[in-house]
Amino acid sequence: MMSDKTFPAKILLFGEYSIIKNSMALSVPYPLFEGKLTFARKERSKDLELQAFVRFLKKMEKEGKFDFDFDISSLEFDIGQGLYFDSSIPQGFGVGSSGALCASIYDRYAQRSDLNKESTAVLKKRFSVIESHFHGASSGIDPLISYLDLPILIDQKGELIPVQLPSNLEYGRGSIGKGAIFLLNTGRSRKTEPLVNLFLEKCKSKAFNEDCMEQILPVTNNCITSFLEGRFEELSKPFERLSRLQYEFFLPMIPTFYQDVWRQGLEQGEFLLKLCGAGGGGFLLGFCDDFKKVSKQLEEHEIRPLFRF
Repeated sequence: MMSDKTFPAKILLFGEYSIIKNSMALSVPYPLFEGKLTFARKERSKDLELQAFVRFLKKMEKEGKFDFDFDISSLEFDIGQGLYFDSSIPQGFGVGSSGALCASIYDRYAQRSDLNKESTAVLKKRFSVIESHFHGASSGIDPLISYLDLPILIDQKGELIPVQLPSNLEYGRGSIGKGAIFLLNTGRSRKTEPLVNLFLEKCKSKAFNEDCMEQILPVTNNCITSFLEGRFEELSKPFERLSRLQYEFFLPMIPTFYQDVWRQGLEQGEFLLKLCGAGGGGFLLGFCDDFKKVSKQLEEHEIRPLFRF
C-alpha cells in the first residue's frame, strides 16, 4: 500500500558559494513546500520524467554504483500504473524539488537490511548518485535534508552534523517576536549550473579569492554560529556584512530587478537581503527586526516569513 509520507523542500540558509571554498553551511527543511509519491485517481499520461529517471537508475545499478538493493522493477511497474510525484515544490527555485523526489523514491524502493548503518555520510553518498540524474553532479545534501527532515550543519571539514534549531525561533508566521528571516520570491526560475560555473571562473582570479572569499568565509561562519545559538541581535551585523559583500562581488547572481531593492535594504537599514542558494532567480533570503513594518515597505513584492524570532 502506498504511504502518504511527504518529503519537505529545503532552504540553504548560509553557505552559498562559500561552501565550495570550505566555509560552513547550514541547510534546513522547509515544510511549506512538500511532495509525495502517489497514484493518479484519473487516467493521465505517464510521467515521462520518472520514466527517464528509471532508465538512469537501471544504468547506475548495472554499473554497480549502488551499495544497497534497489527495487527498480517495482518502481517501473508502479509508474506504469500511474505513479507520479505530487509536489508543491517549485522547480528551478533552489528549494530542492529533485531532492524531495529522490528522498521519496529511496524511502519507498530501497531495500535496506540494517537501518542503523545508514549514517548521514552513507546516505549522502547514495543520494549523490541518485540525484546526479537531475544535475549532472550532486552533493546529495538536498535529498538528505528532505529524507531526514532535519537541519544539517556542514562543518569546515565537510562533515554533516544534524543540529537543533534555537528554542527562541519559530517556523512560519509564529508569534515569538517581531523579527523574521523571510523569503522574497523573485518569480523566476533559474538553472544552478551556469551560475556555479561563473563563480568557479571568478575563483581563477587571485584577486577575487583574496578580496572576496577571504572576507566571505569568516562572515558566513559567524552568521551560522549566531543563528544556531539564537543570538539574533548579534546576527544582524554579520548578515549586513554578508549582504554588502554579495552585492559587491556577486552582483551577476542578483536578478536585475531586485538589485535596487537589495541596495535599499543596505541604505535604509530596515531589512537586509542575501542570496538563497545560487541566485539568478528563485528566492532571496531576508532579515529584519520588524517584519510587520518591512511587509508594508515591500508590499509590491511577494514575501513570506521563514522563521520568526
